[in-house]
Amino acid sequence: MSHLKDYYKKEVVPVMMETFKYKNAMEVPKLEKIVLNMGLGEAINDIKILDSAVEELKVISGQKPIIRRAKKSIAAFKLREGMPVGCMVTLRRNRMYDFYNKLVNIALPRVRDFRGLSGKAMDGHGNYSIGIKEQLIFPEIDYDKINKIKGLNITIVTSAKTDEEGKELIKLLGMPLKN
Repeated sequence: MSHLKDYYKKEVVPVMMETFKYKNAMEVPKLEKIVLNMGLGEAINDIKILDSAVEELKVISGQKPIIRRAKKSIAAFKLREGMPVGCMVTLRRNRMYDFYNKLVNIALPRVRDFRGLSGKAMDGHGNYSIGIKEQLIFPEIDYDKINKIKGLNITIVTSAKTDEEGKELIKLLGMPLKN
């Protein structure tokens, strides 16, 4: 069992039950999945960018990403339906907890001038989204082997019904949020 999952069961669940007055431990919100997404508009011109992004996302997440393709053709962007435009990974269970632990304790402290994440990035249903400008904050990425700095979006999906519950959950799991 993941260290963070064990911490959730022993420490977070009792605190959440007391704070939100849940009657049953099954009512307590939990992490459902973490989605990592790299949108690559430049992949239209240079397919090698997509290959390197897939490899980097594979190293970061420990799971093979799937390539996302355009749903519609857009003439202004020289985009045709079915062209690859990005890649994504959905993490669940132990991989999700391991990635969350790595994100909070290793990657985010490596961000330059880091003073905490905004608490306003909730979506109204208890889910939290982060945009990372460069993939170099993850220790697995070798600086010498990257050809272009790419950003990625991280969405943390919880079973919380409100933003307040979701925010409290991720805060108790160690997410450094600003007040």
